[in-house]
Amino acid sequence: MGKKGTKFLIFILIVFIIGAGSALAYKIYMDKNSPSGEVAATEEEKESKEPEIKIFNGKERPIAVMIDNHKDAWPQAGLNKAYMVYEIVVEGGETRLMACFKGVDVEKIGPVRSSRHYFLDYAKENDAIYAHYGWSPQAESDIKKYTINNLNGIQIGGDKFWRVKQKNAPHNVMTSTSAILEAAKEKGYKTNSTEESVLNYVPEEVNLESGQEATTITIPHSKLHTVVYTYDAATKRYTRQARKVEQKDLDTGEPITTKNIIIVKCDNVDLKDKENKGRQDLKNIGTFDGYYITNGKAIPIKCTKTAREEKSVYKDLEGNVIKVNDGNTFVNICPTDAELEIVGSTTAES
Repeated sequence: MGKKGTKFLIFILIVFIIGAGSALAYKIYMDKNSPSGEVAATEEEKESKEPEIKIFNGKERPIAVMIDNHKDAWPQAGLNKAYMVYEIVVEGGETRLMACFKGVDVEKIGPVRSSRHYFLDYAKENDAIYAHYGWSPQAESDIKKYTINNLNGIQIGGDKFWRVKQKNAPHNVMTSTSAILEAAKEKGYKTNSTEESVLNYVPEEVNLESGQEATTITIPHSKLHTVVYTYDAATKRYTRQARKVEQKDLDTGEPITTKNIIIVKCDNVDLKDKENKGRQDLKNIGTFDGYYITNGKAIPIKCTKTAREEKSVYKDLEGNVIKVNDGNTFVNICPTDAELEIVGSTTAES
């Protein structure tokens, strides 16, 4: 090959190198300037990315609202949009609910009712802004003692807490997530949180293969108040009844349903205060028996709470923290001697 041929080959090689380099530089530039502002993920990387939990996600701080559960308060508003609802006995054998919301816009929540001091333990473990309408003497004292970021509707009023005409006082006070967040900002409370959830949510479906069948669950909180959950295999959810009345949403008329049920058995006792109204105390520090129920199955669990400000920890009988389905949860705290019934198509457990 002559000198001209050699020069031509060198020229072609240089052109090829320059072209390849330009193409590589262009790819890097496009990746860095993609809409996400990050290098585009490969298909392998996309597949390996863990799915996000939907029920407890984002940095918005949780909101906990005390909900009236007297029969004159039914139907209630907003419960289906809560990620957790705690139910605990109060005076007279009634129960009260505390509904927890995170990252959702709920236009009507209620009826809002007054605080009881042991609900503060569960507001604290959720790092929640705590909304209520009035308080017991013990709750007022503990809110100040533990510097709870609370919103008392009686003190705030205005457009943050309002009464509806469909119900009679005191069972007719409503609020909303936007009203609570606005009031919290006015109080100087933080509205973001990096706290992890109390429950160990997992994205994959939890089926409790070793559990007993649980299609009907009966929980007597007191002689007055019994709750029944009934499983729907088509939706894989439980519908809720209280005192033989199906629970529905005030505005939509839809049944109140839940993906998960947690039962904790610990005792409530009479609280001696100056008003002598039969208010209760809750012996909830320690380790207690209970159940985790989801997808038509139930397993026995242990619930441990080491201090009022510490998170409850739910473990199976082998000592493993339970995996909880990505969905809403009702936590029913009932007396240790409550005659629970967990019934399946072929089994029953009391």
